[in-house]
Amino acid sequence: MSTTAVLPDSKKHYEILDGLRGVASVLVIAFHVMETFTGGNRFIQVINHGYLAVDFFFLLSGFVVAYAYDDRWGKMGQWDFYKRRLIRLQPMVVMGSLIGAALFYFGISPVFPNIAGTPVWEMLLVMLVGCTLIPLPVSMDIRGWTEMHPLNGPAWSLFFEYIANILYALFIRKFSKTLLTIFVILCAIFLVQYLIMGPQGDVIGGWSIDKTQLHVGFARLLYPFFAGVLLCRAGKLIHIKGAFTVCSLMIVAVLAIPRIGGTDHLWMNGIYESVVIILIFPLIVSIGAGGKIIGARAAKTCKFLGDISYPLYITHYPLIYLYTAWVVNNKIQLGAYGLLVGFLLMICSITLAWACLKFYDVPVRNWLAKRYLVKKEAV
Repeated sequence: MSTTAVLPDSKKHYEILDGLRGVASVLVIAFHVMETFTGGNRFIQVINHGYLAVDFFFLLSGFVVAYAYDDRWGKMGQWDFYKRRLIRLQPMVVMGSLIGAALFYFGISPVFPNIAGTPVWEMLLVMLVGCTLIPLPVSMDIRGWTEMHPLNGPAWSLFFEYIANILYALFIRKFSKTLLTIFVILCAIFLVQYLIMGPQGDVIGGWSIDKTQLHVGFARLLYPFFAGVLLCRAGKLIHIKGAFTVCSLMIVAVLAIPRIGGTDHLWMNGIYESVVIILIFPLIVSIGAGGKIIGARAAKTCKFLGDISYPLYITHYPLIYLYTAWVVNNKIQLGAYGLLVGFLLMICSITLAWACLKFYDVPVRNWLAKRYLVKKEAV
């Protein structure tokens, strides 16, 4: 008997896009660290628009999925596609839920009112459901933040990522470029309507199973993901020198800019976020995909950032829960001491992500790929 891989990953990676995903992931941690000191006031948040990294991730995912699979459907069925996406994403979903469960009771604090009264059996049940990525209703919230995944909040975006992948496999992959363009324009209108006419002037939300939060989640998902697909199919890449540096600075700038318009003019911030998601993020991806890495050090940097980006994003938040509880319980103010601990948390998060990648994610994915993506053939 011999074995042959089903649809081997022979295409080159866009190294700069990998690196940019890592840059955005690090900024997400910094955003969450600083968010701890705001008391829930989004208007005074440092790195104010850090949450837009999720929308950037959706755009990147759409671009990468289209690049990897658009030309493979003649050789690949839907189940083959789903298996590949599950193998790529699900192992770290499980790890994120396990880490969240292990640290859950260390986060007892007034800011998490449901932890102290949650029995172990219920926490373990939530952990098991979290491993499947099935969203939990608000009635099963064991933390007090109404999250669909209360052990690992950011898993909500993976829930929507899976929805996007299913929509792509069922319908969108069959769209002509014209039909896809029309669909993306309609999704952009849906997003802009919510941002400018909605109650918040931003896209913060999407992590609860209720009408309002699902509205936010789909508004955030549909345009960027399928704009990424369209961007890949259009093939309009921008070639400039120093693309990684330029794109990294652009990401930092758009995520760090202070809130625009204040409480009296929510629509102004809505316009800003509309421009960022609809125009600037596709521009960044076009530049990143069209750029080249020069030098071994730059290549290693992008590879490292790309490798840890997903493990970092999906495992850091249980540590943020602990940090938040520590800040609230000890009345820590925004200053050198709190920032030092926050910086150490970032280092710990990166170390944890690297360890999960090397000792768990890569070995598990390799085993699953050999088990489910390789066909045995008679010699």
